[in-house]
Amino acid sequence: MKINITFPDGAVRQYEKGASALDIAKSISDGLAKKVLSASVNGQIWDATRPINDDAQLKLLTWNDKEGKSTFWHSSAHLMAEAVESMFPGVKFWVGPPVENGFYYDMDLGDKKLSEEDLVKLEKKMNELAKQNNTYIRKEIPKNEAVHYFSEKGDEYKLDLLEGLNDGEITFYTQGNFTDLCRGPHIPSTGLIKAIKLTNIAGAYWKGDEKNKMLTRIYGITFPAQKELDEYLHMLEEAKKRDHRKLGKELGIFTMDDDVGPGLALWMPNGAIVIEELEKLAKETELAAGYKRVVTPHIAKEKLYLTSGHLPYYQDSMYPPMELDGVKYYLKAMNCPHHHKIFAAEPRSYKDLPLRLAEYGTCYRYEQSGELFGLMRVRCMHMNDAHIYCTKDQFYDEFRAVNEMYLKYFKIFGIDKYVMRLSLHDPAKLGKKYVDEPELWKETEAMVRDVLIKTKTPYIEVPDEAAFYGPKIDVQIWSIIGREFTLATNQVDFAQGRRFKLEFTTHDNHADTPLIIHRAPLGTHERFIGFLLEHYAGKFPLWLAPVQVKVLPISDKFLDYAQSVSQQLKKADIRAEVDDRNEKIGKKIRDTELMKVPYMLVVGEKEMNENKVSVRRHGKGDTGAEEIPDFIKRISEDIKERRSD
Repeated sequence: MKINITFPDGAVRQYEKGASALDIAKSISDGLAKKVLSASVNGQIWDATRPINDDAQLKLLTWNDKEGKSTFWHSSAHLMAEAVESMFPGVKFWVGPPVENGFYYDMDLGDKKLSEEDLVKLEKKMNELAKQNNTYIRKEIPKNEAVHYFSEKGDEYKLDLLEGLNDGEITFYTQGNFTDLCRGPHIPSTGLIKAIKLTNIAGAYWKGDEKNKMLTRIYGITFPAQKELDEYLHMLEEAKKRDHRKLGKELGIFTMDDDVGPGLALWMPNGAIVIEELEKLAKETELAAGYKRVVTPHIAKEKLYLTSGHLPYYQDSMYPPMELDGVKYYLKAMNCPHHHKIFAAEPRSYKDLPLRLAEYGTCYRYEQSGELFGLMRVRCMHMNDAHIYCTKDQFYDEFRAVNEMYLKYFKIFGIDKYVMRLSLHDPAKLGKKYVDEPELWKETEAMVRDVLIKTKTPYIEVPDEAAFYGPKIDVQIWSIIGREFTLATNQVDFAQGRRFKLEFTTHDNHADTPLIIHRAPLGTHERFIGFLLEHYAGKFPLWLAPVQVKVLPISDKFLDYAQSVSQQLKKADIRAEVDDRNEKIGKKIRDTELMKVPYMLVVGEKEMNENKVSVRRHGKGDTGAEEIPDFIKRISEDIKERRSD
């Protein structure tokens, strides 16, 4: 019996029923087959060796595809687990997923504490196992057999996972001497894994709950070629120098404190300046684009989030409620319901649309402890949020304008590589993960796709990652050293307008519900400043630098003149400080370089007598003497234009 296979370019070919993606790749070329790691079959990621029994849309996934890398790293986690089990019999495993770069596996090693030497031994063992070229074998298992298997092993962690699964949902994967409960998919065999590096040992609470046992987490990364690993390790060394947590502390940007709580950043004076400059940029941009600013409270009644639908869809990421006078209040996890109430506070007509409401709103989300990471994953965030209420006819222009705002910001911050990730719904999850409106999903997804295609905006499509109320774009950007970040979002909402009974009067005097666009071009202060610290290696451009100019007197005799220079700079709205320490000028210069201040003005007897300053540029050295008014005029223009250098 033949089945029809449709390829991404629309071509249709016939194959025997039961052919795998790997078989199909071999029919095209042996070279392609060697590169195939997994496959997208009707939008679901499958093992490349899994039989296909029905007509299907097929995309062969290689190392160049994100899903291919994910499969490769997930399989590498299983290879690592096999190595761990061979060295530490009796180990129990929790979960071992792929992550942005590589993979990890959480495990219970009992009383054993891993060392760096153990990682080296594990790497060696993994290389031995990889060379055995063992096949990853998938097997569907009845629940009672799966429970029996892990009961025999006394593995409470896998038994806990099985509690949430039913017959038909349970698969085991085996490679070599290792078998694990796993949904997959996996690469065809271990021999594809050519280069291995275990990068870190950490602790992780079981299920991310601080009340549970602390497990051992091993991080690693693998590649299909040694050259790629070497390049990655070089990038990693550069990334260490740019780590936003390290730079944030050294430059006085932010701090974290256990007494305040995990994931709750304290912004120091230098960090507050960066925040103010980013808000100033956003406010200027949004004012020019016709936005109106609003301010909303940090808490709201439970009823508000029931109306919006965030309860129960989003409840796991919200802080537990507070109860007062028999009423439950939640910390605000999102600004949109509050903005909807502002829209509803006054009668609206088609003449009022599009209405663009903007706010740098503070939100609180209960990220799991194991997911917190510096400024990148926090529990309190300040979001460059706005909601656009418009008609369907206005949608194209409004959505396009938001994307153009992104591009403007990318130019300002020197972001050259980016892609829009169009996140779509999964029809099988309507009514569970997504609002049950199949026709509206199709319509709005098509509307977003139309904007991206007509504006020639680079984008990729990702299934099953939409917001519960509509499709969205996640903006992926890359820093100057090639690290990928999710910056911001641009979402379509066809559901909440009706939930909140939002209406406007049409030109023919009928009531209609607006379409809503949720957008946050600069994301949150936390994530964006974390990105900028790494992108710039802490060397902020002049307009964004907390201290723009440091005045360095050669000795105390010239301190009054240095203070006079500083005052002139401050009057011109230039952020200036004087280094009045009783230190040699060489040390003052070195210390100012370490703090990455864009300009140093060295002043001594000659400068004082001539009413000049000797100018030094960070990273470039001495650029010569200048008249103070000339220096102020020159850098004021750079600041005003927000030039990158």
